Amino acid sequence: MLLKKRRRTSSVGLLGLCTIIPHRSGADQMAPRTLEPLAKRLFKGLIALELLGVFGAYGLFHKMNTSQDFRNTMNRRLPSVLEVYYQSNEWAGVYGIREQDHQTWSSKSD
Repeated sequence: MLLKKRRRTSSVGLLGLCTIIPHRSGADQMAPRTLEPLAKRLFKGLIALELLGVFGAYGLFHKMNTSQDFRNTMNRRLPSVLEVYYQSNEWAGVYGIREQDHQTWSSKSD
């Protein structure tokens, strides 16, 4: 007849609830935690940050592409960003936006 080893357990009461928690013996202990869950969490966070940046850049481009007043604001506050907008349009083959903006802005100031 084979005798089964009986696991030692302890009972913990919490607000009238009884939970059975098995004791861990030396051979039955869990392996040390790996860094995989942390790496996955960091990778997901990095992907989310990248997506946020892409959508933010697209939103900025769309706003600048549809509003000459916003381009004027960008010209006053962040002229380097407006220059990148003009260059990207010129690389895409869209010319004349810079000249049209300067013409409109110079006529408004007169």
